[in-house]
Amino acid sequence: MVKVNSLVLYKNNLALVIGEEKGKFSIKFQSAAATLSKAAVFSTLNVRSKDFILLDEGPASLEKSLAFAQANASSEEQMYDLKSENKISNQIKESWELLLSDAESASAPISFDELSSIIAPSASADEKWAIYLSLKNTVYFCQNLKAQMEGQLVFTPRSQEEIDLLVKKADEKGKEAEIRQAFIKRPKACKLNLPDDGIFMGDVEALALGKSDKSRTMHDAAFKETPERAHKLLLDTGVWAITRNPYPLRWGMSMQSATEGLPSPPEEDRVRVAGTAWAIDSEWSTDPDDAVAWDGQYLWVHIADPASSVLPDSSIDKAARARGSTLYIPEGAARMLCEDCLTDYALGLNEISRALSFRISLDEKAGILDCSVFKTIVDVKRLTYEKADEFCSSPELKPLFDIAEKNIEKRNKAGAVQIQMPEIHLSVDPETKKVSVENQTHLKSHDMIREMMLLAGEGAAKFAFKNNIPFPFVSQEAPTLPEDLPEGLAGQFKLRRCMHKRSVGVTPAMHCGLGIAMYTQVTSPLRRYSDLIAHQQLRAFIDGRPLLDKDTMLMRVSEGDAASQAAHKAERKSYMHWTLVYLLQNPDWTGEAICVDKGGKQPQWSIPSLALETYMTPKKEVELNEKVRVRAANINLPELTLDFIEV
Repeated sequence: MVKVNSLVLYKNNLALVIGEEKGKFSIKFQSAAATLSKAAVFSTLNVRSKDFILLDEGPASLEKSLAFAQANASSEEQMYDLKSENKISNQIKESWELLLSDAESASAPISFDELSSIIAPSASADEKWAIYLSLKNTVYFCQNLKAQMEGQLVFTPRSQEEIDLLVKKADEKGKEAEIRQAFIKRPKACKLNLPDDGIFMGDVEALALGKSDKSRTMHDAAFKETPERAHKLLLDTGVWAITRNPYPLRWGMSMQSATEGLPSPPEEDRVRVAGTAWAIDSEWSTDPDDAVAWDGQYLWVHIADPASSVLPDSSIDKAARARGSTLYIPEGAARMLCEDCLTDYALGLNEISRALSFRISLDEKAGILDCSVFKTIVDVKRLTYEKADEFCSSPELKPLFDIAEKNIEKRNKAGAVQIQMPEIHLSVDPETKKVSVENQTHLKSHDMIREMMLLAGEGAAKFAFKNNIPFPFVSQEAPTLPEDLPEGLAGQFKLRRCMHKRSVGVTPAMHCGLGIAMYTQVTSPLRRYSDLIAHQQLRAFIDGRPLLDKDTMLMRVSEGDAASQAAHKAERKSYMHWTLVYLLQNPDWTGEAICVDKGGKQPQWSIPSLALETYMTPKKEVELNEKVRVRAANINLPELTLDFIEV
């Protein structure tokens, strides 16, 4: 029965009943503020009887109960100390032995009132809180939490086997804590005992790879919990080598190609295109997806045809949409579609290639008169850009180069902005992890292939618009070009700043950067999801099957583009990472820097041999496009930063 001066449990804390009125009880308890003050701080509150549990009818003193418990109750830290000299703890052990000796009571639940009378028969009310705390913090009894939720204090004796197991686990946990405490000193000193300490660094790796936003190890070692700081710690301690690239995983990208295989291309009616088409690409390209030819009347642009097997919203389609595009990093490619599909679907890898082909009729100035789309079989031969330049005057290739020149002239008259920036090719030896950097020489065949792809995009857009096909049209607002455009590389940098982002929509609009009135992208369905969905729409139209409506089509393109943007960010970070690794591997590197802008606090420079940009104060005043020799300094791999110093 609850009376004034009864002891009760309120929210697992001790309280004293100091009054009752209209079915409510006034209780007094030690407030949280007491932990911040040496003097006891108490609070009062009016509560209902169901809000607390009776501990002892009293009369009791809250102050005496708290003081006695502080002096005599066992703590949670003492739970597994079976040799305690604490009087109450010893009484609890003796009571457990007594109950365990009786077969009927060995495992039977027992109320707190009964158990406390066995533990300390003559205990006063002020001693009950200490007994209760000691019972909560003993290994000999287990409190029934379900009973407590129902307003009852009930305990059950544990068996000797249970106690032995708990003590063993606590001992192991204690040893683990000691081992970890000793370990934490080593990351601070950047001296790990590898490989043994590696088991403690998993949470650091998870943070560095973007799989977690916290790290217990870094927190315990008083390090800032950021991916960059985790990366630095892994490098400093030797867990990671400088060649470990964390950026694809940090941006949510898989470094493995898609795994679900495409079936063999279906047997279907295809147009057999006479003659040879040319797949022209870099010598390191392994996924040729376009080929071009001129048959004397039409320009043919043949594109790989994975859409023949990848049906809209199939599992392969969804997986490709989630990737958005193939991830190209110096270590290799993580493909949007499975690696094995290249044999069947890339162009020029077999004797014959199946393609979705754009047959384009042109006027004398390379204007598109008509574009038709066919499912085809084509004889494709592969050439590198260098070989294509060598044979640019051959009967097979000269018409293509001539068309390209005319198309460039046509686009320039329409306001196209031609920007040419320094390009390099980074590669990583899979065995030695040594980085190689090759400068990319701009060839005539680069321009030719680019123009063929632009004509295919323009022709496909006109075909889709003419036939009312819901399609991802690509546009770009007109830039505001400066009147005082510098010459050389400085001018190219200034032009780049003027350009707007592209837009994708269901209504065609001018792509001002390209100088094309109506444009789309259809030339990379093996490695770009928006191109794949465009092919799905074209094939559905050719076959007379239902088309995706505008909203569905645009929603899927948007999902693919979002994933593709993440892939592009991972690519940019990866290329910067490997560029810095290259400089670390080649500490004597020097290169040429070209001043491209003087408008800021420091002149801006381009480093063409690394395709990097930087800000640097030169030793003397320089003019735009002036060159100086520089070396790299202050390379910070985790932060992806470095300085260049004039030499």
